[in-house]
Amino acid sequence: MTHLQDYANWQNLPTMFFDQAEKFGDQPVLWTRKDDGYVATSWRDAADQVRALARSLYKAGVRPGDRVILLSENRTEWGIADLAIMSVGALTVPAYITNTERDHLHVIQDSGAAVAIISTKKLAQPFLHAALDSGRCRHAIIMEEWGQSFVGDITISKWDDLIAQGRGLTDEVGDWIAGIKRTDLACLIYTSGTGGAPKGVMLTHGAILSNCAGAFDIIETLKIDNEVFLSFLPLSHSYEHTAGLYFPMSIGAQVYYAESLEKLAANMAEVRPTIMTAVPRLYEMLYQRISRAVEKDGGFKKKLFEMTLRLGRKTYEGEKLSLIEKLQNWLCEILLRRKLRQRFGGRLKAMVSGGGPLNYELGVLFVSCGLRVLQGYGQTEFSPVVSCNRAENNKLRTVGPPMVGVEAKIAEDGEILLRGESMMAGYWQMPDVTAQTIIDGWLHTGDIGMLDNEGSLIITDRKKDIIVNSGGDNISPQRIEGLLTLETEISQAMVYGDNKPYLVAILWPDEDALRDFARDKGLPIDDIKGLLQNEEYRKHVRKAVDHVNLRLSSLEKVRSFAFADEAFSIDNEMLTPSMKIRRHKIRAVYGERLENLYNRKRAGG
Repeated sequence: MTHLQDYANWQNLPTMFFDQAEKFGDQPVLWTRKDDGYVATSWRDAADQVRALARSLYKAGVRPGDRVILLSENRTEWGIADLAIMSVGALTVPAYITNTERDHLHVIQDSGAAVAIISTKKLAQPFLHAALDSGRCRHAIIMEEWGQSFVGDITISKWDDLIAQGRGLTDEVGDWIAGIKRTDLACLIYTSGTGGAPKGVMLTHGAILSNCAGAFDIIETLKIDNEVFLSFLPLSHSYEHTAGLYFPMSIGAQVYYAESLEKLAANMAEVRPTIMTAVPRLYEMLYQRISRAVEKDGGFKKKLFEMTLRLGRKTYEGEKLSLIEKLQNWLCEILLRRKLRQRFGGRLKAMVSGGGPLNYELGVLFVSCGLRVLQGYGQTEFSPVVSCNRAENNKLRTVGPPMVGVEAKIAEDGEILLRGESMMAGYWQMPDVTAQTIIDGWLHTGDIGMLDNEGSLIITDRKKDIIVNSGGDNISPQRIEGLLTLETEISQAMVYGDNKPYLVAILWPDEDALRDFARDKGLPIDDIKGLLQNEEYRKHVRKAVDHVNLRLSSLEKVRSFAFADEAFSIDNEMLTPSMKIRRHKIRAVYGERLENLYNRKRAGG
């Protein structure tokens, strides 16, 4: 059993991993889905592969302090590669699989990495083009069969060959690891960038271990025992890197890798996870799916769902239930909540939400359905978790109290300031930007918030996301966008209105709901572009917007809207890899369309 003191005793991440491998031996740790089902890698086998790859990396010239790029989808080899790089004393530079050639070029040139580990041919091609242009990265290790030893002057090695070679070498990896201090750098994680070029965040071994200790303290009350995590977010993102890989390892848990967003529901039913970490966008999509199914069924099922939400909300908010309501609530538990929990695998102790603000209404909906959602808050610059709600005091309007080892205070202008071992060492080769971000030992987060009377953090908004209207009023767009996307008709939303008299929005519809509308009206169901120009459909969505406006102040109401041409996605650069909207990208594409909404004589929609 892991104890809080263990996190203080471990000097680096490889030491933690090898300690756990010694303890758990032939038990499974990492699972990747192959054709016929999930295939396990044991702690012992993983440790053997880490040692072998570390020796081969050293033989290839990788030395302490060198940077090695890791470009791969979530799979067992990701963690093995990361640990092998760190075991040499080098720094892992995770790269997003959605990176363009230009993105890769920036990371290669900025980090100065000479070696890259890549999973597939498809991912290797744009990377190798960038590497050739950079003149820097000269060795690529590829997990798939490549068929050639060179691309230009870049040496290509095969993963399996290096593992086999490393098993025949005698270097004592344990000696290398013993020399790695808590204050040494473990990785350079490039921020996914809701604005501007990504910056390399320098995180130490101690920073990530301290973060894991805080996470352990939060979920210890859930009675940690043989936990099973389902990993969905990209491991190249700091949230999944800590909360979905190193924290599970630190408690001896098993990690399964989900296949895709489309197959997530099926993977959940198969894996039956006990803990999941995800971003608000995922919860929005899951809720849309559930509510759409209920809407289709109608009748008794719809009434039961509505009653479950109403009574669950009353219970969560501390209102007393009458005798009849208690009986109804018991029926809701038997007839709906139990079945819903089974759809999520039936063993979930908690779903942790981070990577962006979770709309309060959405959180309450999940809790009302009998699924525990714990909202947290973090930043890549803090390894990344700062705070999280606890099961015994789950306050969904907050992001919970700061974790063990985290100090938080609020500056005069409302900005949240942080201090603790989890804080980054700075931005890679950006001393001036680092000095503007870490002032007198405090990390300036760029987030606005406050601490409630119990010490829980409440996030109001990002400093740079706040809309200041023409009347000088400050408006938080994220809350409004969260309410809009709770409507079954609306999948994505961005609110706009800086220096304007009122707010407008750019929307993308829920495509299944759109097809249902078309079917009901006898219209072609696959002509999305045509349907978005259909006046009757616009009025249909207008009703959904008006429904949201009923819950908003006059300043927050969305007076008019336009439809986007396509969904916001990582591919079109309108979403970050953690599925937050990139406002500057959306404004660049749809700015004229948004401005035209103000040019209409009346705000119609």
